[in-house]
Amino acid sequence: MKKQIVALAALAFAVPALANTADEALTGDIIAWDFVESITTEVGPRMPGTEQEARGRTWAMAWLKRNGFANVADEPFEMETWVRGQELAWVTAPFAQPMAITALSTTSSTGPEGIEAEVVYFPSFADLRDAEAGSLAGKIAFVSHDMRPAQDGSGYGFAGPARWTAPSLAASKGAVATVIRSVGTDNHRVPHTGTTTFAEGVEPIPAGALSNPDADNLERMFARGQTVRMKLLLTPRDLGTTTSGNVVGEITGRDPSLPPVLLACHLDSWDLGTGAIDDGAGCGIIAAAAKHVAAQGRPLRTIRLLFAGAEETGLWGSAAYAKAHADEPVYVGLESDFGADRIWKFDTNFTASDPALFGQIARAVARFGVAPSRGVASGGADLNLVREQGGALIDLRQDGTRYFDLHHTADDTLDKIDPVQLRQNVAVWTEVVGILANREGPILRSAAPGN
Repeated sequence: MKKQIVALAALAFAVPALANTADEALTGDIIAWDFVESITTEVGPRMPGTEQEARGRTWAMAWLKRNGFANVADEPFEMETWVRGQELAWVTAPFAQPMAITALSTTSSTGPEGIEAEVVYFPSFADLRDAEAGSLAGKIAFVSHDMRPAQDGSGYGFAGPARWTAPSLAASKGAVATVIRSVGTDNHRVPHTGTTTFAEGVEPIPAGALSNPDADNLERMFARGQTVRMKLLLTPRDLGTTTSGNVVGEITGRDPSLPPVLLACHLDSWDLGTGAIDDGAGCGIIAAAAKHVAAQGRPLRTIRLLFAGAEETGLWGSAAYAKAHADEPVYVGLESDFGADRIWKFDTNFTASDPALFGQIARAVARFGVAPSRGVASGGADLNLVREQGGALIDLRQDGTRYFDLHHTADDTLDKIDPVQLRQNVAVWTEVVGILANREGPILRSAAPGN
């Protein structure tokens, strides 16, 4: 009984301390801003598998060590690396003019002379899917499958197939190249890049994304009822196998034998912008939260940071980390990879199976304007290890209303981050991570769906 009283007393003192730490983060945190400001200024874009990404890892390890993290390391892995080259598109008939385009990764080159061909217009991905086999022989497919903004980012799932699989589908029907409307919600003349995948047996073809205003313009040309021709010059290259890596670091817990709390982000970025919102901010947020928790005293459990490498071109780092650490149980996994705007709700995959913990988190974050949700957390892209273990996951959902205005574009730069909303992220993460890292018992998980 005496031990119980002592434990309860300690808990009573710990909760206000964590709350005070989160309040301090809300009003005065500069750690996350320092991280993202510094990496975008001193490193810039961090394309997977390149020297620039390697510089980012070196920079991140130095930052972690300087900020008191232990067991900092670069865990290398091999990957297939693609880099872009020249990127030009112009309509040659009937209304000659240039268009803003960027190549999609894993696609092939047009060669230095480029490709000119008739363009076939598909208003949606479904229309391309319904096209007859061979009907695109010698032609360029244009898929104008648009995306709408949503707080939860759900429009990405609707519009994404235009990028993820349309080039492969068009190639299977004979197309010599594909252009798509950018998978984004802005109206800037700035195209959105990203990865596409070619099905087994389908030879990659050149493929690029047009800015939304240029896609609108192309639609208007087709509305005039004339044949449209386009010339493309896209000269990306495959570099073959190169080395990337995951950067890891820890706040070591009082009981290192307990499974750690795993906080993830991805350190790489596309090469068009400087990787501020995707995902420099995410790495800054999780590092700041870990430091704030540690500032209140050594946590019970180790807090492990995973700055994953090469996420953008195929989740290479997530897969490598899961393989390398397969025999290391994780207590719970969380990832920040949706920009820097405020957190508005949270999901877990133990809502029904561990209502006490779910309720504790809900009460702790309510004062930051974060609502509980009955949605089931699936975890971020770099949490393969936790998913493979069937472990506990929490998704701290950020407001995605403007995220896809910037996603994978040259506009992904520091000035787009709102410091006030960034601090709210850090405050919420501090509160949640503090609860988890100082919790002794297991997280109750059920095999039933929705738990």
